[in-house]
Amino acid sequence: MKHHNHQNPNSQQPKARLVLIAAAMTVLLAACSEKPQTAGTTHSAADQKPWNGGQKAFDAPGWTPGDKASWDAQIKQRNRGQNEYVRMAP
Repeated sequence: MKHHNHQNPNSQQPKARLVLIAAAMTVLLAACSEKPQTAGTTHSAADQKPWNGGQKAFDAPGWTPGDKASWDAQIKQRNRGQNEYVRMAP
């Protein structure tokens, strides 16, 4: 008597289908649990002028809140520090 030890190729199909359905449900349910991304009360009002100031912890040294000229000078200094052509010596 001969015994065949190979599996039926159709027996793997229900398992693969179950895994695929479980993965699809996981993705769909993960999208439902996303929290809304809204600005909180820590952000300043859009109608404020930037040189009027924000939180004291973020004030740059040498800048006077409410002084547009000192704010402009601080912005120019910051931009110079971020310019790779200025930062790198030839």
